[in-house]
Parts: sequence; structure tokens; C-alpha cells
Amino acid sequence: MNSCIQSFVTFTVLALSCILVSCTELTFELEDNARQCFYEELKKDAKATLEFQVITGGNYDVDVILYDINEKELYSVQKKQYDSHTFTVEQPGIYKFCFSNEFSTISHKTVYFDFQSGEETQLTKTMGNHHTALTQMETACVTIHENLKIAIDYQTHHRLRESQGRDMAEYLNERVQWWSVGESVLIVIVGICQVFILRQFFAERRSNI
Repeated sequence: MNSCIQSFVTFTVLALSCILVSCTELTFELEDNARQCFYEELKKDAKATLEFQVITGGNYDVDVILYDINEKELYSVQKKQYDSHTFTVEQPGIYKFCFSNEFSTISHKTVYFDFQSGEETQLTKTMGNHHTALTQMETACVTIHENLKIAIDYQTHHRLRESQGRDMAEYLNERVQWWSVGESVLIVIVGICQVFILRQFFAERRSNI
């Protein structure tokens, strides 16, 4: 009975261990000629990662700048579709990262970003002091936890690629529809012109007396 309770507590600790990592994930609309900033409070010596990807709009590019607490640029890219930047926090405080679409005058963008800070505590440390090897259930929990993290990451990237592909398909479908409408109108105009010209050939001409 005690072993079952211990295993249940171990599994619960494993499931809640991800709370130790601060994670911000968001998808937002960035209008043309617009600039939008986000703020995150970071602790000293924490490891932080900023990952972003433009899902829809224009050439799928955006400007990104990351500032420290003194407004110093830590990371800057221009007209980038996707990228990832990892850094170690030297000074604790509120950090700012901005997405800019100011170079675009007609198209707005849909941007996804994922900002993570802190390091996840090793699962073996959350299980208490072990003087012996991990039990079979504890080992299985560690394996499941690692596989779930990988699966979540793959699902996120797959969802972004699916959204980007759907936007491209809708754009191509709209272009094809307008091209078809233009062809139909042109065919009707050509048909009318042909009928008019043929009628001129067979029209009876009156002679002047």
C-alpha cells in the first residue's frame, strides 16, 4: 500500500514539475505600419529562449528586437520569417521584445511567439533522495514526461505549418477564382465581338442609285 502511495506522489510531482519553467505562448495580429511589444520579468542567471514565426501575411517576414532592462539591444533581426534566440539573464528585471511591421504599408501579419525562461528541475531531483536505482514506474514516468515534451513541441510546429499552408492555399484559391472570372468575361467579350463581325459579313448592303 505504501509503495502505491509513493508511486502516486511521484507521478503527481512529475506532472507538476513543468510549473517551475515560466512559459509565454501567444499568436497575435500585427497590423501594417505597426509595432507591438511584450514584457517579461526575468530572474538573474536564468536561461531564456525567444522563438517566433510569421504565420500569415505579405512575405511572411517581421522585424524583432529584444531589449534588456537598460533598453540595450540583445537581439535584433530584420524581415525574418522565423528564428530562435537563447540567452542568459545577467541583470534581473523586466525585459522587452518587440515585433515590428513598420516596413509594410499594405499587409498585416499573424505572428506566433514562444518565450520560455528558467530551467526545468531534473525529474530525478523531484523524487526525493534515492539511495537505490529508480523503480520501473519512476523510470517509465521520466520517459513519458520527456516524450510528452517532444510531442507538444512537434504538435506546435505542425499546427503553425498547417495554418501557414492553409493561408497559402486560400490565397492561391482566391487568385484562381479571379483568374477564372477574368477568363469568363474575356470569352464572353470575344464571343460577342465575333458575332458582331460575322453579322457584318452577311449583312445586306444597299446600293446607292
